[in-house]
Amino acid sequence: MKLVLSAVVTVAALTLVTASLFAAGQAAGAASLKNPASLKETAPATYKANFDTSAGAIVIEVHRDWAPLGADRFYNLVKNGFFDNARFFRVVPNFMVQFGMNGDPAVTAAWQGATLKDEPTKETNKKGYVTFAKTGAPNSRGTQVFINFKDNGFLDSQGFAPFGQVVSGMDVAEKITSQYGESPNQGRITAEGNAYLTKEFPKLDYIRKATIAIAK
Repeated sequence: MKLVLSAVVTVAALTLVTASLFAAGQAAGAASLKNPASLKETAPATYKANFDTSAGAIVIEVHRDWAPLGADRFYNLVKNGFFDNARFFRVVPNFMVQFGMNGDPAVTAAWQGATLKDEPTKETNKKGYVTFAKTGAPNSRGTQVFINFKDNGFLDSQGFAPFGQVVSGMDVAEKITSQYGESPNQGRITAEGNAYLTKEFPKLDYIRKATIAIAK
């Protein structure tokens, strides 16, 4: 009886320790997302990011030599959970699908000034290629990303530098709901996060979890 009781106590203790470590990890991740300056890890030369979305699985392969700053930023965002539970808030058929506004307004606010310098456009914005969005001003790339639905080469001369491409799940990307088009207001997303999107646009597709799938 003593041996059985000891085993039960040991299992319970291990469970508590595991839960505590998981909670600590989540807290650390949340804290990091509110401190963009701490997320400066250099990405591998090539890596894949797996996106588990409400529409299905999408795999993006990133090539750092295409756009080093963009590749590093994307790597850090994925690795630290920035895209988790984020909505595909802008979907324009026959053009692109956009995401990258965090559901927590506090996190979004922290990244407002964390912009990237422009990079040379080494690859064209072909169908399936993935690129950081810009405001139109120089050096304005932040956290928002889009997937091209078709060849959008006209974006190349405007400084939209692709850093990766969808290598699996392009059919999934193309079926992300477009019923709301460009209606979600980015100002309100910034201020209210997912609370606004869930209430006003409940059928938006979203990213359940994004992870670095392969790094080499």
